[in-house]
Amino acid sequence: MMKRLFFWLVVAGLTMTASAQRLTSPNGKLSVEIKGGQLMIAYQGQQVLQMKDAQAALPLKALKTKKVKADYTMIEGKRSHCSNEANEYRVGQMTVRLYNDGLAYRYESPVKEQAAYVIPEGMKRWMMQWTDGAENFYPLMTTYKEKAHRSFSAVSKDADGNCVRWSFPALLELKDGVFALLTEANIEKGQSASSMYNEGEVYRVVPDETIAGETCEHSPWRLVILGSLGDVVESTLVTDVSEPCKLEDTSWIKPGVVSWVYWAYNHGSDDYNIIKKYTDLAATLKLPYVLIDAEWDRMKDGKTVEDAVNYAKSMGVKPMIWYNSSVGWIDGAPTPKFRLNKPEDREKEFAWCEKIGVAGVKIDFFSGENQKNMDYCIDLMESAARHHLLVNFHGATVPRGWQRTYPNLLSTEGVYGAEWYNNVATFTDKAACHNATLPFTRNVIGPMDYTPCAFSDSQHPHITSHAHELALTVLFESGLQHLADRPESFLAQPKAVQDFLSTLPAAWDETRFVSGYPGESCVLARRSGNTWYVAGINGTDNEKTLTVPLDFLKGKYAATLFADSGSKEEPWRIETIQKLPATVTCQPRGGFIFRIER
Repeated sequence: MMKRLFFWLVVAGLTMTASAQRLTSPNGKLSVEIKGGQLMIAYQGQQVLQMKDAQAALPLKALKTKKVKADYTMIEGKRSHCSNEANEYRVGQMTVRLYNDGLAYRYESPVKEQAAYVIPEGMKRWMMQWTDGAENFYPLMTTYKEKAHRSFSAVSKDADGNCVRWSFPALLELKDGVFALLTEANIEKGQSASSMYNEGEVYRVVPDETIAGETCEHSPWRLVILGSLGDVVESTLVTDVSEPCKLEDTSWIKPGVVSWVYWAYNHGSDDYNIIKKYTDLAATLKLPYVLIDAEWDRMKDGKTVEDAVNYAKSMGVKPMIWYNSSVGWIDGAPTPKFRLNKPEDREKEFAWCEKIGVAGVKIDFFSGENQKNMDYCIDLMESAARHHLLVNFHGATVPRGWQRTYPNLLSTEGVYGAEWYNNVATFTDKAACHNATLPFTRNVIGPMDYTPCAFSDSQHPHITSHAHELALTVLFESGLQHLADRPESFLAQPKAVQDFLSTLPAAWDETRFVSGYPGESCVLARRSGNTWYVAGINGTDNEKTLTVPLDFLKGKYAATLFADSGSKEEPWRIETIQKLPATVTCQPRGGFIFRIER
C-alpha cells in the first residue's frame, strides 16, 4: 500500500513539473512550452514561433501563476477605455506574461539579454531596416538576405551587403491568417531601446548603448502581439504593459488637428505672412492648432515669434512651436538650437512658452535609441507637462508606451511619411503600398505623425487619389494630426470635404479592423462618440474591390460617402447613402471614407 502511494506521488510530481513548463493565456488560445533554453509559442494548439533565451534553460522553481489586469483610460489612441488580463509567470530571471493577444516578458535583474526570435526562411515578414529616426519602408520579404538600402547610411550590413539590423515593430505571418508583431514597451529612466540583429534565421534582441552605472534594475517589456490581423491591429498591449499616467492633472491635454507649413514650402516658419496663411486656414476649417515650424527665431521683416503666437490666439487657434533637440542633426540644421539640453535652460524655455500662450512643442532631430536619448525624452516630457505643453517628437524613434505614462506626448514621427515628398522622388511610386502597410506595422504601437492628406503636389508628385489622401486622416492615428497640404488646396475642395476636416477627431473611442492585407489594402472603422468613420485605401496599382463587413453596426445609420470619381476635372464622388454596401471598388491607389451617424 505504501509503495503504491509513493508511486502515485512520484507520478503526480512529474505531472506537476511537466505542466509547470507550459504557460497559458487566460483564454487558453496562447501557450508557451519551455524546453531547454527555448520558448515554443503556440496559438490555438499549433506551434507558431520559436524563441531562444538562456533564462529558459534555468530550473523552474515554484513556478506560480499570478493574475494581472489592466483597466485604464487613454486621452489619445485607438481606444479610450483599455482593458486586458494576463497570467504571469517567473522563468529564471524573466517575468513572462501571457495575455489573450500576446506574450510579454522582461528581465528582473541586470542580466545580459540573450533573447532571440527564429524567423525561418520562406516566412513572410514586413520589417524595417534600422535607422536612427525610424524612417524607412516595411517591404514584404521572405528571406533574411535583404540588401541594405544605400540611401540610409546608418543601415548596418554584412560582408555581402545584406542588412543585419532591424527596427521594432516587425510583422510576421507565422501561418496563413496567423500574425505576430514583435516590439517592446515601457522604456524608463536608465534604459535604452532595442533593435534586432540577425545571424541568418536567428534575430537577437540587442539593447542600444547604456550609460555605465546608471542602468535600470529591470529591462523594458519585450512583446509578441499574436493572433489574426484584427487581433494585431486592435491590440493595446503596448500601453497595457506601460506605467500608468504620472500626471495628476490631464484636463489641459486636448488631441486635435494641426495646420502645418513644411510640406508645401520645404522650409520652416521664418516668414510671418506665411504663418498667417496657415493660421487663417486653421481658423477657417476650425482646426484647434497651428504649428510654427523651424527658424521662427529668425523671422523676417522685423516680426517675432510672439507676433505669430499673438495672431494665432487672436484667431482662436492654439499655436505650437518647433525646437531642435540639438543631440542629432546640429551642423547645418535649422534653429533654434541648444535651448532644451540643460535642465535650467529647458525650464526657462518652457516657462516662457507657457507665459506667451504656446500650447505645445515639436522637438526634432534625435540621435537614435540609446539611453542618453531615452532619458532626454523623458526629461522633456516631464518638463513640458509642468508647463502644460503638449509634445510631438520628430526625427525620433517609434513610441513604446510613453503615450500612457506621459499623455501630453500626443504624437511621434518615427515613420517614413509625407514630408518625404520634399526630399527624394522615391516616395511617389511606393507611397500607396507603404500606406497600406503602416496600419499593420508602425501605427499598431502608437501615434504616428505621418502628416497625411495632400491633394496638390510638393517638390515631388504624389499619385495617390484624393479619396486615398482623405482616408489617411482616419486610417492613421495621431493625437496631433498635421495636415500636409497648402491652404489654397484645402480651400479649393468641396465644402463637404472642408466640413469633414473641421470635425475630424484626433483620438478615438474604439477601433475595429474591417479588412485588408499588408501592402495591398486596409479598411479600418474608428468611432468617436456616436459617429463611426470607416476608411479604406487600395495600396496597389490596379483597381481593387475592398470588402466592408460592418455587421457590428446595429440599428439605422445614415452615411456620407467620400470616394473617387475617376475624373481629373471633378475628382470627388460625395453622396449620402442610407444602406452601407458590403464592398467598395477603388481605383488604382484610391480610397474611400464613410462618415456614419445614427
